[in-house]
Amino acid sequence: MWMYLGLLAALFLGLHNLCKKHAVQGNEVFPVLLGTIGSGFLLLLPFFIGSHYFPEYTKEIGFHITSISWKTHGFIFIKSMIMTTSWVLAYQALKHLPITIVTPIRSAGPFFTFIGAILIYQEKPNLLQWIGFFLIIFSVVLYSKIGKKEGINFKRNKWIFAIIGATFLGASSGLYDKFLIQSLSLNPQTLQFWFCWYTVLILLVILSLTWFNNPEKRKKFNWRWTIVAVGVLLQAADYFYFKALQDPEALIMLLSAIKRSQILIAVVIGGLVFKEKNKRKKLIPLFGIMIGVFLILYS
Repeated sequence: MWMYLGLLAALFLGLHNLCKKHAVQGNEVFPVLLGTIGSGFLLLLPFFIGSHYFPEYTKEIGFHITSISWKTHGFIFIKSMIMTTSWVLAYQALKHLPITIVTPIRSAGPFFTFIGAILIYQEKPNLLQWIGFFLIIFSVVLYSKIGKKEGINFKRNKWIFAIIGATFLGASSGLYDKFLIQSLSLNPQTLQFWFCWYTVLILLVILSLTWFNNPEKRKKFNWRWTIVAVGVLLQAADYFYFKALQDPEALIMLLSAIKRSQILIAVVIGGLVFKEKNKRKKLIPLFGIMIGVFLILYS
């Protein structure tokens, strides 16, 4: 069951990435990020209020937000710090790079998760899983060759380093999620609500230093409907992902790989929508990544 929940998370993540590209293209990154997380927070707020005044009903529908200790709040705040940094780097990179370059690099995330799962959680991969992960990494390297034809030098372009940093931090957060869900026994909606709350606070601090007091930057910001769509789709993806992690048999290394199937939506549909270059050539490494994911699932 947890694998099917992972596929649902991948579906919503793929749609989320398409909307995110539209939201940040030619736009100010920090207010867009605040808008997306704020939209997710407002989506969850009625469940928080309902959990306080109508606890039996929210428990009945499966969206009860439980009370947690200050220590647990601290653990969630750490996740907010990790993911805020990852998102800031990823959004900046997405603003300056084609989605068909950014998404495949992000697909290397399972490799970092794979290593962490072995070292931290002692998950044991088999031969097919090893082959699948290295096939994904090889395909990402192949994408870098194609990216150079679009004027993107992978060694000198700072946005490439930004998206690699974002990918590493995102993978670290994925490993941390297993600790939060399984070791601390947090339910998905509780983790999502407080995570959004602390992330909004962090972003407000950043914006107060870099954006609120800068009239020129404020003029560059354009509100778009996709900002709300990104927030809603992200919460849907996270919900199914966290539900999958609640299963004691769920392997974080496989869940991370299953989520990468989102690239089918982002690369194929995104390439058509945003009319990016070399779409046919990018299909070759795309199939390489998909085969790598298939090998992991098949194993």
